[in-house]
Amino acid sequence: MVVLRYRGCNHSDTELLWKKDGNQEMHFYNMSADEQRKIGVLVYRNSLLILNASVNHRGNYSCGSLRNTINQARFMLTVYTKQPKEYEERGKYPAKCYKDMACTLTCPDVNLPAGDTPNITERSISWTKEDGESPKKYLHGVYFASANVQHTGVYTCTRSYMYYGQIYNMTFTVQLQVKNGKLPTYGTITSPKKNQVFEVELGTTVMIDCNATMDSCEDLLFWLSGESFVNEADNISRVFYNWTCNEDAKKMRASLVFREVLEEDLSKNYTCKFQSDHQRSDLVSITITKKAHYSYSPLACCIITIVVVIAVTVVIHVKFKVDIALFLRDSLGCRPSTSDGKSYDAFLMCYKSNTNGGLNEEDRKWLENILEEKFSYNLCLFDRDVLPGKAVAEAVLDCIEQSRTVILVPSPSDPELGSSLLSAIHAALVERQTRLIFINTEQRGMSKSGSLPEALQILSEAGKNCVTWKGRPPSSYFWKQLRYRLPAPQFAQKMSLLP
Repeated sequence: MVVLRYRGCNHSDTELLWKKDGNQEMHFYNMSADEQRKIGVLVYRNSLLILNASVNHRGNYSCGSLRNTINQARFMLTVYTKQPKEYEERGKYPAKCYKDMACTLTCPDVNLPAGDTPNITERSISWTKEDGESPKKYLHGVYFASANVQHTGVYTCTRSYMYYGQIYNMTFTVQLQVKNGKLPTYGTITSPKKNQVFEVELGTTVMIDCNATMDSCEDLLFWLSGESFVNEADNISRVFYNWTCNEDAKKMRASLVFREVLEEDLSKNYTCKFQSDHQRSDLVSITITKKAHYSYSPLACCIITIVVVIAVTVVIHVKFKVDIALFLRDSLGCRPSTSDGKSYDAFLMCYKSNTNGGLNEEDRKWLENILEEKFSYNLCLFDRDVLPGKAVAEAVLDCIEQSRTVILVPSPSDPELGSSLLSAIHAALVERQTRLIFINTEQRGMSKSGSLPEALQILSEAGKNCVTWKGRPPSSYFWKQLRYRLPAPQFAQKMSLLP
């Protein structure tokens, strides 16, 4: 039996045109299965099987694909009635065993019918040895527990196939040599690693290198897809491998190439195999998986959300910080819990306004009452809390010492605060880091240079907390600003003053 195989197509291609050229062309693709069997041939996928070769089968054969009429395969089949001597040596398959080592002789598996060829079943493999007049027979294979020189010789293995009740044979000749020496070393695949997983993207071109160390470029390094061989590089196959060898560096490479990775490739196992007649074989299996695409949408949404929250928080804080601070202080009781040793929440001190504005005596009394009665501030008032006969400068500095905040209230009358006293007040505020709040009027222009005496101008710049009085009754905005700049009242200290 002879098998002609067209390797320039996929094994799944069923649209191949096999024919025999000559004076009387025979187009096998037009024949039915019974007609093919009558003339002793069988066409299956990319193979043409001649079941029982005879001189009638001599001639030229060609095969091409309906999809690709340019690339065609041509075969010239010569059938001899007796094998010429020059072909005897050429047709032998070499094999090696090593003396005193176990060895198995296997039948070559080249140009065989495909395992799924319809109605063809492989039955057995038989062996014979030519050693003079008395050949010895071996069944299925030849195994030597300890090879020796007597095992050297020519062996013939015959593969038998059943097709519609008829036995057809394929015969191979194996030349065995038993050599002295040590057991050959392993050929080593250095990369990829065993069971390595490669992540790929569908639709892209991918190349996976298999590297091995070897002794000779006669060794083989190739790729398998499952149990099928991957084609060597060509212009047709979508999946193939390139092979290179550097004998000086004793390195070999077989690159598995996917022109375009498809979904079907992900379900297959790929194996790189090193095979040699004088080194032990090695193999590495790999798998390829679809590369996981990480979505950045959730991260982008989180970043945008955080930025929006921060922006909204900043806007709310800037616009409503006064309301928020007062709410936390009044409703939730968020205030300092430790005493700073001060006797008063604030010291109200008048200054002469150089403009027509200012709080008259009635407005000032009303301001004091609201702070004390409604908002529970403990105020230090010069005309009420300073003992008579005490020096003014000493009394003022003493009030500042006992107060947490100083409130400067504009007055149309002169409170007779001299320049030296104002300078002392400024020094005391800086030394004790006492908070200073200026109350001014709409007509004040107090922040302008020259609108206040020099000493008061220094205090104004030191305090920088200004609240505008717009007349009585003051707006809620005035009270919010004033209370925001004032510390929370010390209720405990005020309660201790009650009888």
